[in-house]
Amino acid sequence: MAGKTVTRADLSEAVYHQVGLSRTESAALVETVLSEICGCLAGGETVKLSSFGSFVVRSKGKRVGRNPKTGVEVAIEPRQVMVFKPSNVLKAKINGQALNGLDKHDEDD
Repeated sequence: MAGKTVTRADLSEAVYHQVGLSRTESAALVETVLSEICGCLAGGETVKLSSFGSFVVRSKGKRVGRNPKTGVEVAIEPRQVMVFKPSNVLKAKINGQALNGLDKHDEDD
């Protein structure tokens, strides 16, 4: 799977095959979950998915940046950014490692 991008359609198809809902219901379910996550993040909430990771909204303050081409200083306005912090379970899975006695409820995000 190296280099493959998973799309909404891929997730819907997986739900269709593994859960047994119709394709339409599967697509609606995936859209509902993603919409709920987006809504929570837009409201500044942290979204934590056990054994997967956390999506955290952080505030970045105003700062001075520099145009790398011209060297001219530019003011960068304050903004919100979203950061993903993978769980220890996901990190271990990605690296093909065992969790050394940790199960999904013992992880420390």
